[in-house]
Amino acid sequence: MQSCIVAMLVLLAGCVVNPVTGERELGWVTPSQEIALGEKNYLPSQQMQGGAYRTDPELTAYVAGVGRRLATQSGVDLPYEFVVLTSGVPNAWALPGGKVAVNRGLLLELDNEAELAAVLGHEVTHAAARHGAQAMERGMLMQGAVLAAAIGASGSDYGGMVVGASQVGAALITTKYGRDAEREADLYGTRWMKKAGYDPMAAVTLQETFVRLSNDRRSDWLGGLFASHPPSAERVANNRALVAEIGAGGMLGREQFVAATSKIRASKGAFDAMDEGRKALAKGDTETAAAKAAAALDIAPEEAALHGFRGDVRYKQKRYDDAVTNYDRAISRDDAYFAYVLGRGLARLELGQRAAAKTDLNRSVELLPTAPAYQALGRIAESEGDVERALAYYDAAGQSDSAVGRAARSRYVAIDLPRRPDRYISARVGSVDGRPALELANPSGSDLANITVIVDLDWADGRAERLERRLDALPAGARTLVRLPNRGVLRDSRVQVVKAELAR
Repeated sequence: MQSCIVAMLVLLAGCVVNPVTGERELGWVTPSQEIALGEKNYLPSQQMQGGAYRTDPELTAYVAGVGRRLATQSGVDLPYEFVVLTSGVPNAWALPGGKVAVNRGLLLELDNEAELAAVLGHEVTHAAARHGAQAMERGMLMQGAVLAAAIGASGSDYGGMVVGASQVGAALITTKYGRDAEREADLYGTRWMKKAGYDPMAAVTLQETFVRLSNDRRSDWLGGLFASHPPSAERVANNRALVAEIGAGGMLGREQFVAATSKIRASKGAFDAMDEGRKALAKGDTETAAAKAAAALDIAPEEAALHGFRGDVRYKQKRYDDAVTNYDRAISRDDAYFAYVLGRGLARLELGQRAAAKTDLNRSVELLPTAPAYQALGRIAESEGDVERALAYYDAAGQSDSAVGRAARSRYVAIDLPRRPDRYISARVGSVDGRPALELANPSGSDLANITVIVDLDWADGRAERLERRLDALPAGARTLVRLPNRGVLRDSRVQVVKAELAR
């Protein structure tokens, strides 16, 4: 049966021609679906990476210009877009459909425009050669195989904080490509940068730098580009062989690159101070974090991220009025980044400014759905007496496997349990050693207590009996048996859980 299902999956799949390699390959994701997927996830994915870097629009225009030169050489007609992100983590990524992003942190590590072209050529190839779509298709195949095995065997059926559909974008931008995909991205990206007039040796020196940094195990690189694009000596050797074939020589463009990145280089010390402050804040050291925020703003007062960070510090210090002021300053510089709007909404909620908080929280969800926003909206709805809406918000927040998500799930249960205890406890009448017994199970994930169950028993001789059984506690995941009287042959039974509480 398993082989039949796998064969059926293959028949349902389309056969597509890879627009870069010219090879025929199995494919479920059509070109129009790729473009739609990229369009839908591009902005949410930017939000997850610190948001677009808006302080220096000329830098984004410069990077986009280099990217378009590479995309033109690809010969693949996609609606390419290029953006610089605020994040200091050295990283770059591409979504299906030609949506490419480069972090500010990676630009600071490059030496010239040709190295930037090598990075962008690599990412353009990932998009043009359908590597993201292929990764999705492999995932679908794996899921299908697992499903087939299960059917054959039994015959039966942000982080993080980001929730909802945006999790798809999170999965796409953290995809670790296979060796073949990385080899193709290096091969075609290097060819295209050569055709665009750049010296392809930059692709070699760039990979050599990556290998060195990988060997040094720099944590920022390991958590950034290397997580999805692992460097290797093999990639360096392949790039060297390719350059020997196509010939070195061409533009390096160091002067224009240094000029284009001058503002982010000038503000590097400010962002370094902020990063140190964030580490202190994570440890609860708000005094050090505040000092780092002040130092950072002295260097680069125009940077929205630094004002947003100071807002985070003030929020932790419970100085909510000051936090709102700092978030206001961040939003005045960048009103399209969810974290500033979310932070202001949470601070306003603490100040009792419920209507303003609701506006901010809803706006933050439009930019990027997160557990903290949904949990806070649940609190507001609950305070307004709108229980059903509160439950919907807590349910959305509970999709996150985080402390906030767990708190939201607990609150959901606390509200819903008294109204519908039967949703949280599984109850039925079975038998033990030939005698009737009430079987109770708690799959809810929360410890429950003070449980009351009504059992109706219909005996074969026509007698009907109603019993009440109480249980002091039933931990999460636990099962228990409660013996019932034996009056003979049991014809029918009905069980109703009428009460349960969260254990204190």
